[in-house]
Amino acid sequence: MEKLGKFYIGGQWVEPDSDLTMPVLNPATDKQISTVAMGNAADVDKAVMAAKTAFESFSQTRKADRLSLLYRLKAVTEKRFEDLAQAMRMEMGAPITMSREVQADAAVGHLQGFIDALEELQERTTLANGDVMLLEPIGVCGLITPWNWPMNQIALKVIPALATGCACILKPSEHTPVSAMVYAEIIHEAGYPPGVFNLVNGDGVSVGSAMSRHRDVQMMSFTGSTRAGIAVTRDAAETVKRVTLELGGKSPNIVFADCDLETRVTASVQDCMFNTGQSCDAPTRLLVARSCYSEALKIAKRAAEAITVGDPAQEGDHIGPLFDRIQFDRVQTMIQAGIEEGATLLAGGPGKPDGFETGWFVKPTIFADVRNDMRIAQEEIFGPVLVIIPFEDEDEAIAIANDTPYGLAAYIQTGNSARAERVASRLRAGAVHINGGAFNYGSPFGGYKQSGNGREGGLMGLEDYLETKTLHGIT
Repeated sequence: MEKLGKFYIGGQWVEPDSDLTMPVLNPATDKQISTVAMGNAADVDKAVMAAKTAFESFSQTRKADRLSLLYRLKAVTEKRFEDLAQAMRMEMGAPITMSREVQADAAVGHLQGFIDALEELQERTTLANGDVMLLEPIGVCGLITPWNWPMNQIALKVIPALATGCACILKPSEHTPVSAMVYAEIIHEAGYPPGVFNLVNGDGVSVGSAMSRHRDVQMMSFTGSTRAGIAVTRDAAETVKRVTLELGGKSPNIVFADCDLETRVTASVQDCMFNTGQSCDAPTRLLVARSCYSEALKIAKRAAEAITVGDPAQEGDHIGPLFDRIQFDRVQTMIQAGIEEGATLLAGGPGKPDGFETGWFVKPTIFADVRNDMRIAQEEIFGPVLVIIPFEDEDEAIAIANDTPYGLAAYIQTGNSARAERVASRLRAGAVHINGGAFNYGSPFGGYKQSGNGREGGLMGLEDYLETKTLHGIT
């Protein structure tokens, strides 16, 4: 934990220029577990200089050499797997079983997906006209990741940078620096050249903006709120750098009467509550056909009441706390807004669950009889709160589903495969999950509209870190 007071720059843990610090809290106990250094523009300058120097040679490495390093990275990641899982259990309150099976697993799963993609990638292609097209690393990359899926997002940004021959500076969420520190140790042990990967902690206003504005950073990759994504884009505009964004969501989940209602509604409630609702692609708007609406409400209520809240340190399939008091207060405000807007409180409600007075725990909450113009149907709550909206027919379901500024994911529950394809083709979202179909490592992830641009994961995730060059007159 002592390394949280330093930054990883140029292959070494160095003292920060800034003397600002911030406590790191365990959201299940609200007790301090460590202190993290908060960087400034001077710290960013040092990291960018180290990355720029390293890029000169690392960008010239052969694909075979980069693949060898990735396999070494995988071996070290697997060795430190439990350290990653325990870090996210402590810093963000992910229940340890889920932290192992999903949160930490992303570090290995995405890595294998990028290894497969890099092996497939053709860095040199002869076009039909005889010209040669080259794919080359874009340069120094600034990477900003959130607190809700710490390793998932770090893996989706750091690994493609390393795989393509780029150099990078990671600014993880200042609220979840422990897992990022462990990952820096993993990269160091894997044997990456000094300066290829750098880690600077801090907030978005100081470190994030300094990276986005820096003239020697050629690309910014950001995951977080739409508001912050807009700020990154504006800061990056003056130097015309590439910007990729993975932002918010208010994902619709359309339930047709021809599905296995008990199974699909129960799973839909569980999917919404997973990670305590702190997922940008969570299916938080359940759109239910009027013909099965009453039955679906009964199933949803049972499903919500069956979800348990528990200590993240304990094994099991329970959900943990929200990650801090600010998020807790926001979710409570939104639950109260739903009540005031006239929605029917089907399960849960304001306040903490019984027996959880300490920590930022929330009751799994469902609102029924929601209109899509209500605040709880339009704003991303980022907590275990589901809204249920009835619809009359397929066209209305699609209209409601698309009536959102976001477009990260959508979900369809139906027993008719033709309907699934037909509806999916009309939904404005980057991913459509049908009857519980899960995301697989190696597939592209990203959204439409205000959910961002670019894609993370697999071959498309590598392409965002590459520039295209054409050679004319080669014989």
